[in-house]
Order: sequence, then structure tokens, then C-alpha cells
Amino acid sequence: KNCQSLSINSAYFVFQGGLAEGERFLMGAVATKLGCDGCFGGMKKKGGRGKGLLPDASPSLGRRRHEKVSNYQEALALSRPATSQGPPLKSPSPLWASPAPRREHVPMDSEGSPDFDLLIDDEGPAVPRVLPIDTDGRRIARNTNTQKQEKKRSQFEVEQLLMSPGGLPPPMAKDQREAVIRTLVPTATFQLLAKVPEKLLDVASAEAQTLRRKLVQGATVVFVTAGLSGKRFILERAAELGIRSVVLDHPDSWSRHLVEDGLITKFIPVDMSLSSEEVFKACYDQISELGSDGESDPVDAVATFVELSVPLVARLAEALGLPGLRPGAVDAARDKYASRAALAKAGLPTPRNFLVSVPTELKKAADHVGFPAVLKPVSGAASLGVKKVESLADLQAAYDSVISELSNLVVSSGALIKNDGSGTGVTATGKVNLTVLLEQYLDGTEVDVDVVMSDGEWWYAAVADNGPTLEPYFNETWAVCPSLLPRDKQKELKDLAVGSLKAMGFTCGVFHVECKYTSTGPQLIEVNARMGGGQVRECNLLTWGVDLVEETLFVALGIPARPFVPKVPLSCVAYSFFNAAKSGTVKSLEGLDEMKARDGVVWVKPMVKVGDRVVGPEEGLPTWLCDFLVLRSTSQEALAFLQQMERELPIVIA
Repeated sequence: KNCQSLSINSAYFVFQGGLAEGERFLMGAVATKLGCDGCFGGMKKKGGRGKGLLPDASPSLGRRRHEKVSNYQEALALSRPATSQGPPLKSPSPLWASPAPRREHVPMDSEGSPDFDLLIDDEGPAVPRVLPIDTDGRRIARNTNTQKQEKKRSQFEVEQLLMSPGGLPPPMAKDQREAVIRTLVPTATFQLLAKVPEKLLDVASAEAQTLRRKLVQGATVVFVTAGLSGKRFILERAAELGIRSVVLDHPDSWSRHLVEDGLITKFIPVDMSLSSEEVFKACYDQISELGSDGESDPVDAVATFVELSVPLVARLAEALGLPGLRPGAVDAARDKYASRAALAKAGLPTPRNFLVSVPTELKKAADHVGFPAVLKPVSGAASLGVKKVESLADLQAAYDSVISELSNLVVSSGALIKNDGSGTGVTATGKVNLTVLLEQYLDGTEVDVDVVMSDGEWWYAAVADNGPTLEPYFNETWAVCPSLLPRDKQKELKDLAVGSLKAMGFTCGVFHVECKYTSTGPQLIEVNARMGGGQVRECNLLTWGVDLVEETLFVALGIPARPFVPKVPLSCVAYSFFNAAKSGTVKSLEGLDEMKARDGVVWVKPMVKVGDRVVGPEEGLPTWLCDFLVLRSTSQEALAFLQQMERELPIVIA
């Protein structure tokens, strides 16, 4: 049978010559639509992945087929193939549009009753400066106090932030992927999935979701970089699901202590300060050896929740023959010009834009795009170098400013800062892509669309409204879910988000898609090929009961993702990173504890401390002061409550 997607379907490969004619290796990832015997069922090796292959007729395996179960009760009783005995893990309104698709499913019988945040910490936390690489984390101005000089320098960070994909290997061609698949054995998860009928997992129900959670128990998932310590909840959720987590990160990562806490099975130090090419090789080698150390099992999946590591993980999954995002699609999503080109080719709406490589092209760009417009680097994140311009003179000044800013950057202690001549950090000179994009300014309401895709289709798309951004830096203000927009506009935005993902080449994954509903209709801002940071996971969980962490893990393991969505929202959520209204020094945080105790407040998390220097909009990109998340019975009430809290914010700046 033809294998249309090596990471999803199954296929038989018939070999001539060395094997008797017709003898076959059972290949593929997950036995789904083709109804065959399952993934790599006829191959076996000792130790890690990719060695000692044996045909299906080998004496050690016998010519066996996986017997499929017939119902949920039998499926829930299945056991994962024998694994190593590692240490046990500890468990730690009528206006809205449903985020679930409306699809007809064949009735079935059932007998059962279900960004960037790659930090390098040198012997302790260094003071964050200006714009942390962690786009999901805090923003704080440089502290003028003398601090120790950093020792590690991250070429990987520079490449992935400013010239992604940098030195990572190019995406594989189809024949290269097939060659990789031929050298591999099935993961334990694939062997387990081969026993489960497609009909039990191809539905969005409480029973099916319980089965999916059962299937991940005991799986070995490698998390490539843990991100900020605030993302500990991801590894806690993985432990609750019974996943045996392995973390690859810099030797000084906070996550190295999680083995002692019982949250992860193994921590593997990788020098993340090396080049992208070297980091890829080190990660590939370490993952390939899992299962041969007596402490861990062979890898079932690789995943990341860190923006800068997404291109790396996509390539690792491809090289290891595991399910994952297509590297070419990831690259298109991270390149703003490539994103626009993909949408235009697919006939989707896209703003007027012009790629500027040299200053002599500015006049031509202005004539094509018009004003107002937005100037932005083709790669980058967290509004770095993004500026609104109103005239040709504005454009020239902004271009000079952006090029100067990009040409004088260093990466220091996990932060992207201007070069102050101190010799600290790794220079970005010569590595930064100085090409910029001039793009039509998009008016209207900004939204986030959180999407879950599996098997080439979307199964969840929740729309959340964003408040007006603080221009000219486009800093975020607030968000509310479910959306307050009319249902027909929400549908248009969901259609654009899903269409954009397909146009870029994505077939599976969890995505945070940023759009605007403008005076001329919906427009894409950007695609983040990972779960959104900050409050996004909690927002979807509290509103719709959908856990984007577990959906990410299902997709990474090759398990069909079909989130079970209630018919009405469980609650209505509003949240915000409150921005500093002016520059100065934080004098007091008194009163925040009282706010935390109010009914309907989920959390209040200060992001600054007394003595910190913060930046207001008159000086630059505003500092985030506090993270608020609140609940109410309607979206309107939740937003009003959040805005009241902002007016009463007791943080004193002088």
C-alpha cells in the first residue's frame, strides 16, 4: 500500500533479492486509515533505535500480527510492551462559537462507560535585561547594579532568534524520510496503538479521551529544553499522565533537579551555547542512545513548548522517524515573508507587503504598500524591531533605527540586549538577517486562535479576543475568552487560522495563531507552531476543558487528537500582563495579596520586585508588571472585572 504520510499511516515495504519474494517488513508509524498491522511491527533491535534489524519472520519475533481489541473496556485493559524498571514517578453566551468542528461520525457500538524561553543560567540567575529571549516570560529593563559576567555564550539562541533555522539540517525529501523509516523499529506506543481499532480513537468523546490518556501511560517523551521554571506545570501534567519524561537542556537548567523531585525520569545535559548544527547532533546522539543505559526506555516522542526549539525538534522527529511537525512548515511559519507567500499561493487574504533588502528599495516599498504601514524583521519574535510608520520620512527613520538595533545586538544571560561595549555576550553581527518586511497596517480587533490539528484536519479552534496593542511597539494588553465578536466573524477567523496552517504545510500539532478582524475582513498576523505561552493553557482549560499540554503530547506520540469539548463554556476568562504606565523604579507591591483573595481571581503573579527599573511606553517597549487571570459568568463581566483590577493595581512606580 502507498504510505502517504510516513508519520501517520502504515505501509508494507516488499524487498527483493535478500528476502524471499513477498516477505515483508511491517513499516509505518500508526495503523490508522489503511487498517494494516501497525508500525514497524516486523523489526527489532537491541539497545537504542536503528540497529540490528530483523525481518518479520525472525525466530525471536515470529510472524505475529497484533490482535485488535473490540471495545473501550478491552482497550483500557491493554498493557504497554515490557519496558525498563526505572524509578517510579510522583503524581503531582449565545454569541460565542464552539471551538469544536461539526463533523458527522459513523455510529459505533461501545461497551464501556475518559517562546522563546531558552535560558542559560550560569551558576545562578543572572539579571534579565531589556527583552528576554523567553517571549512567554517577564520583561524588565536593565538593572544598573553590577552583576557577574556571563561565561556561556549561545550561538544557538542567536541563530534561532535572528536567522532561523540557522545551521540546522534542511528538511528531508520524501525518499530520505523513507530511508530513515527503513532503519527503525516501532516504538512501544505504536505497538500498543496497533491493537486499538481506529473507530475507538477517531471520536471526540469522554470515553475516547480516557483511552488516549491510558495509551500515554509509560511512554518515554523527550522534552528538548524545559524553558522557564514557570513551565514546570507542563512536566507535572506529563507525570500525572504517567509519562516517563526525559529533559534535554543546558547543564545549569532549573529542570536538572526534577529527577530528585520524581517528575522526570532522566535529565540529559546538552551544551545549548553551541551552534545549531552542533546542538542538533548532540541531541540526536543522546536521544538515539535512550534504552541502552538501563535507566530509560527507547524514545516514543520528542516535544517542546519553547519557541526557539521548535525548528530543532521538528528536525529531530524527522531524523528519528517519529511523529512531528514538518520542518518546512515550521520554517515557513517563522519567516514572515514566506508565511505571506504561502497564504497568497493558497488564495487566502494577505496584507500588501514588500521585502526590503537594501535602503534604496524603501521608496518602492512605500509606493506598493502605502501608509500607515508596519516595518518588521522577517525573522524574530516578541515585537523585536516592529514599528508602525505613517510616512516615507517615518519609514526611513524607522528603517535606520531597526537596522542599527539589529546590527548591535548581543545575547547575554538568556537576554537579547544592545551591545554596551562591555564584551559580555555573543555578538549577533554577521548572523542577523537584516532583511525587513514593510506591510500594510492592519486595523481592527486582534484575536488568538488556539488550534489542535491531527491527521490533516482541525479538531479544536478556540477564539480569544485581544485588547488594543500599545503602539508603536504592539505590546499586548488583555485577552478574553470566549470571544465577544459575532459568531460569523469568529467562524471567518477560525477558517483563516486553519487555512493558513494548511497552506504552510502543517498536518498535525497544537498552534497559537494570531489574527485580526480588519475593516476588510480577517487577516493573519503570525503562526506559532506550539502551545501559546503565558495564560493560554489555563484559559483553554478553564473555558472549554481542553488541556493543550496533553493534546500536544498526544500528537507527539502519534495518538489521534480529538479534544472533547462541552456544548457550552465551563466559565469565561479574562487575563492580562499589566504594562507599566510610566518608566521608573518599583517602590512597593503592597496590596497584591488582598487582590489575590478576591472571589473570581484565579491568580495574581507579580513579574517585578521592589527596586526593579521598569520602562513605560514613553521610553520603549513597556515592562510587564503583573500577570492577572480572572473568572466570571460571561465574557463581558470577566473583562470588566479585569479592567477594574488594573485600575486598582497597587504597584507603586516612582
